[in-house]
Amino acid sequence: MKKSLFTALLVSSIWLVHAQAGDGSVNISGELKQWHKVTLTLDGPFAKETDTAPNPFIDQQMNVRFTHESGSPDYLVPGYFAADGNAGETSATEGSKWRAHLSPDKKGDWSYAIEFKGTKFDGIKGSFKVGKTDKKGVDLRSKGRLQYVGSRYLRHAGSGEWFLKAGADSPETFLAYVDFDGTRANNAKKCPLKTWEAHSKDWNPGDPSWKGGKGKGMIGAINYLAGKGGNAFSFIPYNAGGDGDNVWPHVSRADKLHFDCSKLDQWGIVFDHGNAKGMYLHFKLQETENDDQRGKNEGGKKMALDKGKLGVERKAYLREMIARYGHNLALNWNIGEENTQSIEEIIDQAKFIRATDPYGHNVVLHTYPNQQEKIYGELMGKKDVLTGVSIQNSAVKNTHRDALKWVTRSEASGHPWVVSSDESGSAGAGTPPDPDWPGMAEAREANTKSEKPIYMPSIDEVRAQTLWGTLMAGGTGVEYYFGYKFPQNDLNAEDWRSRDKTWDYSRIALDFFRSEKFPFWEMENSNALIGNEQNTNDGYCLSQAGKTYLVYLPKVAGAQLDLTGAKGSFKVQWFNPRTGGKLQKGSVAKVKGGGKVSLGNPPADPDQDWVVLVK
Repeated sequence: MKKSLFTALLVSSIWLVHAQAGDGSVNISGELKQWHKVTLTLDGPFAKETDTAPNPFIDQQMNVRFTHESGSPDYLVPGYFAADGNAGETSATEGSKWRAHLSPDKKGDWSYAIEFKGTKFDGIKGSFKVGKTDKKGVDLRSKGRLQYVGSRYLRHAGSGEWFLKAGADSPETFLAYVDFDGTRANNAKKCPLKTWEAHSKDWNPGDPSWKGGKGKGMIGAINYLAGKGGNAFSFIPYNAGGDGDNVWPHVSRADKLHFDCSKLDQWGIVFDHGNAKGMYLHFKLQETENDDQRGKNEGGKKMALDKGKLGVERKAYLREMIARYGHNLALNWNIGEENTQSIEEIIDQAKFIRATDPYGHNVVLHTYPNQQEKIYGELMGKKDVLTGVSIQNSAVKNTHRDALKWVTRSEASGHPWVVSSDESGSAGAGTPPDPDWPGMAEAREANTKSEKPIYMPSIDEVRAQTLWGTLMAGGTGVEYYFGYKFPQNDLNAEDWRSRDKTWDYSRIALDFFRSEKFPFWEMENSNALIGNEQNTNDGYCLSQAGKTYLVYLPKVAGAQLDLTGAKGSFKVQWFNPRTGGKLQKGSVAKVKGGGKVSLGNPPADPDQDWVVLVK
């Protein structure tokens, strides 16, 4: 009798699952335009987030092959389980919807073919038409996907523009947000969840939100940063066991094999908004404490995916990130913050990312300053591993030399890296808040009186040595790390206005590089031309020999430029990196090639920093 009852229940359960399975219909949604997000949704197998036999994130994997009518591009895009297809609003944990996202490179007809082995949905085909984008301005859909093209700079596939960045490296706990489903602080006293309330006023009617108005603070923060001219922000999607210990994509902190569909949908709303606001998304895929079995603390060690190896847990995590967010047009996959994995583990992970990501996004690595030679040096020239590096140093004064080192060495290897200074400054200070930010006067005084005061760079030093130091080394740009000792720090920051002046300086620099239209992507660092053979912070030079010379001078007095190998006459103009504006005339209007020439004096403030454009 018991056996009969069990059999009946089993049959009933199997029938119910089949009854809930989808009918195989396919819906193509989104704005069907070039570079926009196009979503394919299959009504397929019924599943729950926590299923184990089969696991919808491991055992049931859908891929979709999208092909343009010309035959190229031809993308095999990983898909993902999407619960009821509206989980960001409903918080659903089960359903029959499966998705894949395309950001189509070309107008015209596209076809799709679903690969879903072991199911009746395998082989479903169809087509759709893509029109011309209608976006303008900073919206990345007006420019196209950022691509690595064998250069030290990324380039937009649509507009052909070369990319420079400036943005926020902090807080690393960006995603520890009260408005995301299933998000909690495992160490609330040290690192509580954020409200981003200070930026709620920056949310605008028509901007996205979810579940009746949630998300406005975080969406507003992105609006603020974009409004200040910033175009990048970073975050760690998995920090369980680390400093923050409040962000993970899974259904729970302990479960590394099942993902929270509603939470990840909500993350996707934020990332898509960043795409519309011109943001480069910096995925720091793991925190140093949880990247391998040699973790700094026991908690982090226990939370490392596959104990640092490339196994089932790590593959599932990486695939989920790529499937859900790889359609965004500007991003990098950073193997980890202050990464401590072995060379073999790094290579395995990088190769898996590159094999899984159909769009070929920038793959970078961030390691400790004292391990750069050991790690970066070993990976130099390996074309199938990294396309860039995310540099950390221990003092802003080292930024230019560090960036120049890896730009120069990677180019000499035949495989140029996209080099970004993403954590400049000491661990305690980083890039401090503006001097007049509430609490800074008290923090400076407390630091001065402490037994071991740390060096706190001024915002002028950050502007000169971090921002201009990186750009003039041939680096792609900067993200500012906030340190741990001062207000709005790397773990707890939720008001980007704390660095308002630094954002201004960054906007001024990037606008200058864009508006003056000199070919920085063809220029090389040439500090020796201004007498700086040691590559100190006394001045920087970029040059396109015989054509264009860009000189950054912290102090102007006595500045000369060696034009010995150049011919003809050159116009000399000055730019103010503190206030921006148009190029100005100095005391010397023109110089001739053939020898060393004096650059003269700027139109004002000779004791301040200036930029000289000689062309």
